[in-house]
Amino acid sequence: MEDQNLINPKQNRGGSNLWMYIVIVIMALSIIGVSLWLLSVKSTMNELLAEKEVQKLELEQELQTLIKEHEDIKKAYGDISDSLIVMDSVIQANAIEIKKMLNFKWEYYKIKKKMSRLQVIAQGYVRQMDSIVTINHDLTEENIQIKEEIKIEKRKYRQLEEQTVVLTGKVDEASVINIYNLKSTGIHEKGGSKEIETDKIRRVNLIKVCFTLGENSIVEAGKKHIYVRIAEPGKEILVKGRGEEYSFNFNGEILQYSIMEEVDYENSAIDMCIRWHKRDTKELAPGIYHVDIFEGSNNIGQTSFTLR
Repeated sequence: MEDQNLINPKQNRGGSNLWMYIVIVIMALSIIGVSLWLLSVKSTMNELLAEKEVQKLELEQELQTLIKEHEDIKKAYGDISDSLIVMDSVIQANAIEIKKMLNFKWEYYKIKKKMSRLQVIAQGYVRQMDSIVTINHDLTEENIQIKEEIKIEKRKYRQLEEQTVVLTGKVDEASVINIYNLKSTGIHEKGGSKEIETDKIRRVNLIKVCFTLGENSIVEAGKKHIYVRIAEPGKEILVKGRGEEYSFNFNGEILQYSIMEEVDYENSAIDMCIRWHKRDTKELAPGIYHVDIFEGSNNIGQTSFTLR
């Protein structure tokens, strides 16, 4: 019995050492597993950061390409581009805002959405520029007078710039409704319904202005007041009357309008034609007639036509 008691303690110590080795092995394997998991997480994070940097470079390249194309268009059109200087300032301000967002904390899809809006504005700029070029081509005989009118428009925009607060920080480009397919012409209304285009003063009994209000999902939907001002060659505005009911407030200035149309804008494109009917006692003068279109605090379109 005594010999058996002497053996058992050694056996117990041997069993305890075995379990201790097992625990140590399990802990070592756990540490190795955690280390491998941390390395995997670190690798994944590095991949995500690399992907985000690639996205940033793509956005920067896309913005640089858009601005370069815009500047090339301005150079190609020369002095004509000055007549759209307000729209150009909106494009430049949005580009600056996107650059600032890319240099700080940014979200890919938020910037991508702003980039898409900027592309829409740039496309509208090109359409309006093409419209001006078309008008100039049609009025080749009046080229000298048109150049003088462009200078006048440049001075007018400079005055507007002096009165406008310099754009800083965010620019809400969505507040402007783009306008395109803009055309104005003299009309001889025959039989009360048939309209015939004409540039002969003696036959004109109404002036028709047609255009498309562009689609814009950001502008607040609802009633919009579209004001059209038609200026004779002598700069006098064609109006229905001289009372306050035929005027509107444009950036603090009271302007008379020729025609006003209320439209229910639901963020989709709308084709419109607005007509100014000549009074029997009104005599029209030959020359170039200038048309400006306003919505809210924005001059959204300009065109012209000639009566002989």
